[in-house]
Amino acid sequence: MTLLDLWLSRSIPMCLLLQSLVLMALCFPSASMCPKGCICQRDPHLHGLNVTCSQSRLKEIPPSLPVDTVLLRLDHNQIGTVPDQAFHGLRLLRELNLSYNAVETLGEGAFSGIEATLQVLDLSHNRITSVHKDAFARLKARVIVDDNPWHCDCALQQAIGGMAHNHEAAARVLCRSSELRDQEGRPFLAVDTDLCTLAKRTTDYAMLVTMFGWFAMVISYVVYYVRQNQEDARRHLEYLKSLPSKPKKPDEADDISTVV
Repeated sequence: MTLLDLWLSRSIPMCLLLQSLVLMALCFPSASMCPKGCICQRDPHLHGLNVTCSQSRLKEIPPSLPVDTVLLRLDHNQIGTVPDQAFHGLRLLRELNLSYNAVETLGEGAFSGIEATLQVLDLSHNRITSVHKDAFARLKARVIVDDNPWHCDCALQQAIGGMAHNHEAAARVLCRSSELRDQEGRPFLAVDTDLCTLAKRTTDYAMLVTMFGWFAMVISYVVYYVRQNQEDARRHLEYLKSLPSKPKKPDEADDISTVV
């Protein structure tokens, strides 16, 4: 056996081993990439990772999510907030499931960075009462928002109006409370009033009432001040009248008799 044959006999198994390691690295992400309490599996069809963190008792969104995540399940946890840019950098994310958590409100940048790729956003069965008017403005995804204690106000009306599938989302919103008391407990689609105009009118009325209150208070103070001064002047005058008159001098009496 020549030296070339000996080298080839040893290098071929080594190449096969390296190929196997590369394939394993591509198909099974390393444990350091996957957040604690989550399961990460590569999706051969979507060319990315399916990250499942369901029922993991999470109280916040994992800070280090794999950048090639295409499907992220965070349902059935105890997540209370969605910070601005919480998913920034997940440019392949197509589906985000945040259902069955404790989210109460959503800010303007909650879904910043995933607007272009996200196709499904599940926010059902949370505690959401209010959202920023631009929380869903740039999303093209189908947003599921049912089973939340919504407060139907101007911001919610603007947020739903900016959704790509706003009619479907609005049909699932039930007003737990509302700016209009007769709308409480009714579907959001039943609200045929411009809540933003109503809010402006309410604000203007409140300002008018406040201004009237201040004006009435100023008038009351002026009236009190004038009456108090009048009372002080009257008392001072009565005091002067109560003083004994000044007796006349003798020379003054003589002058008077001389003139007579």
